[in-house]
Amino acid sequence: MGRQRKRVVTGEAAPPPRIDEKPTAFPRKEKKKKVDIGKVFINISIGLCIFSLIWFFYALYMRSSLSKRVITLHPSYPVLDANSSSAKVSTERFWGSYRPQVYFGMKTRSPRSIVTGMMWMRQFSDMDVNLRHTCEQGDRLQGYGWMMHDGITFGVQEIRDNDFTLTTEFVKRMGGGHGGDWTWRITAKQHSSAPQAPVISLMFYAAADTQGSLEAHVEDRSRLASITGFSEELGNFKISFRKPVTGESSSAKYASYNYLQTVSPGLEKHSDIVKQSLNRRFVYSPPSGEKRHYIAVDTYKPPHHQNQQKPADTRKEGAFVLHQVTVQMPFQIEVLFESGSFHSRPNQLVGSVMTQELERRKAEFDSKFEKTFGLESKGYSQAHVKFGKAALSNMLGGMGYFYGQSVVQSVYNEYPLLYPEGALFTAVPSRSFFPRGFLWDEGFHQLLLSKWDPQVTRESIAHWIDLINMEGWIPREQILGDEARSKVPAEFVVQRNENANPPTLFLALQKLIEQLNSNPEKATSQPTLPFLRRLFPRLKTWFEWYNTTQTGPLPNSYRWRGRDKDTNLFLNPKTLTSGLDDYPRASHPSAEERHVDLHCWMALSSGIMASIARLLDEPHQDYELTHHVLSDNDKLNELHWSDQLHAFSDFGNHTQAVSLQQEKVYVPPGQPRHQFPVARLVRSVRRAPKLQFVNALGYVSLFPFLLQILTPDSPKLEHILRDMRDSNKLWTPYGLRSISKSDPMYMKRNTEHDAPYWRGPIWININYLAVRALHYYSNTEGPYQEMAAALYEELRTNIINNVYRQYVETGYIWEQYNDGTGRGQGSHPFTGWSSLTVLMMAEQY
Repeated sequence: MGRQRKRVVTGEAAPPPRIDEKPTAFPRKEKKKKVDIGKVFINISIGLCIFSLIWFFYALYMRSSLSKRVITLHPSYPVLDANSSSAKVSTERFWGSYRPQVYFGMKTRSPRSIVTGMMWMRQFSDMDVNLRHTCEQGDRLQGYGWMMHDGITFGVQEIRDNDFTLTTEFVKRMGGGHGGDWTWRITAKQHSSAPQAPVISLMFYAAADTQGSLEAHVEDRSRLASITGFSEELGNFKISFRKPVTGESSSAKYASYNYLQTVSPGLEKHSDIVKQSLNRRFVYSPPSGEKRHYIAVDTYKPPHHQNQQKPADTRKEGAFVLHQVTVQMPFQIEVLFESGSFHSRPNQLVGSVMTQELERRKAEFDSKFEKTFGLESKGYSQAHVKFGKAALSNMLGGMGYFYGQSVVQSVYNEYPLLYPEGALFTAVPSRSFFPRGFLWDEGFHQLLLSKWDPQVTRESIAHWIDLINMEGWIPREQILGDEARSKVPAEFVVQRNENANPPTLFLALQKLIEQLNSNPEKATSQPTLPFLRRLFPRLKTWFEWYNTTQTGPLPNSYRWRGRDKDTNLFLNPKTLTSGLDDYPRASHPSAEERHVDLHCWMALSSGIMASIARLLDEPHQDYELTHHVLSDNDKLNELHWSDQLHAFSDFGNHTQAVSLQQEKVYVPPGQPRHQFPVARLVRSVRRAPKLQFVNALGYVSLFPFLLQILTPDSPKLEHILRDMRDSNKLWTPYGLRSISKSDPMYMKRNTEHDAPYWRGPIWININYLAVRALHYYSNTEGPYQEMAAALYEELRTNIINNVYRQYVETGYIWEQYNDGTGRGQGSHPFTGWSSLTVLMMAEQY
């Protein structure tokens, strides 16, 4: 009984131990290992360091790669061959008046051209030195511009300077392998019958732009008889300076001669070099007049840095040779350029030979102008026809050939970079104020030029599209070369790759396509199809860039990037990228904005992309779908129709309760006021902004009509036509004003320094689109056809009459026109898009 009873365990019995198995040891509690925190931390740290290094180098690589994209050109084959502008390929267009920024000059379409030009100044005047060279509004000339210019072979220009007129003529003759010969003729005549005829000095120069050589040939110690030279593009050449005469084939006149031979670090320095070389020690002593000291070029010493041996400008210098002739009016003088490779020259292109050639060219120009535009057959007077010829000729004579590098920046670049070197053959808006290429202006320019010479349009578009980078971006303002850059304020030099400009080149492409479709056998249209084929790969990228980088917050909406960010200084932050600078947008820029004008530009562009794709048998369905969606009037109304304004409108974070107020600057008692900042005008916001329609009635509101997006039966069309005709809103006797007279922003300054620009004045490019749209709706069946027809006649007549009247009164075609008086204002001459008046006269849209 004393034995312990064995406990019975239910379940399977444990298997008997194997003979070779050791008896199970009594389980011991294992000693817990101590974790080495230090080693774990080190391992984690090493892993993080490796990961960070990998991420750092990857980010560095990506940033480096992304930062280079802005300066990497598009990979597709260029539209233009490298030698497309050379003397061998394009002989007739090699030499030309491709220096729109000077009153008179010529160069070749090559990167480092020999350039020629003319300066002048009046002797014995009240002004000390009144040198004229580059086109400057400050020179206050009574008028200057090309009266006839065919874009290729000849040109006739009149320059009215106080009491005399200079007529500059040139004519070219083909021959040899380097662009042939050309001759200039300058005729000077006084205006008044003053007893003493003016004495002026003409200065003709040739300059080598870093390459090429020039040698002066002097006779009688001071008269530069000729310059001989050599360059890669021109081979050997000779420039001869003939003596002045009283008229063609008349005897020589008395003249005093001087010359200058030196070097120049850049084309933009020529005026300064001449001014710094002037001296009064020379004597003008005509046979039948008193001896007087006059101002002439003498010697020039390049400036040096203070306490340094090096020149102030470290660029490679080029030769600069100038011939000065001082003579009393009236007189005529000729300058002859002869190419060394023109061996079969029948005679020299001077005197009566030049006159005959010039008259032949003028007759051909007159005939082609009438055949192209038909102004005489429409009943216009000879004075109106002469005005039309001048408007066209100034655009042709304002074509420039530029070469250089833009300065660009992206968000991935800390500092601006130099874009790859490139060439640009383009018209310019204004020879005095904007003598360079602007992307949205160029589409309007080519609407006129495509009627005159489609080859010019093809070449210009090709040059612009060849400047595209791999992203699909084209710098909107082309400031190529030192000469162009010298005219641009520093804050506008850098171009940023998020910023667009209206894609108006599509308007010009549309015209080329229409010409091809209407007359495919015509010689001038036949090159268009192969041109479009070369263009298309880059054009696709350009369109996609707009369609991805400028999108808005909602599907099928669009937003301009690049609005001014310092909202404190602007009454309404500018949108330079839209082309309409200070036109009122949402008062507080944000990503919620929707811009109706950009929506319409994309609708137009997608439709033209579809047309080009169909012509080339390329996939076109996506472009057609985009065009269909963006042109859908119901969707357009949803995004942009304001029921309050009864007009199309932008949308964004906006308030109208803004004004410019004097900034308050605290000056402690007893402290002098001049030691503290000057009080500025700053923006005062009296009511907080909210998301709403901007409700600014003006040019932007008209875009669905201007670009013909609205269907002819749209009820919105009636509202637009009524607003256009309302004199309290957009209508004036001189054209449509840019913003409604009843709008709070009408004629309001944007800053204390910025006068209203697109806030009232009349602009011809938008008025042209309005006349063009009225012509379309008046010839398309719909309920507003008659209303459009009446407006068309009235608006077209008002614009033509005012632009012509201002030209007669002032001597200029202007950048914009005052909506109250019709007077021209702004830059002048402005023979960019304001020359579209010719197309309105011809009724060619």
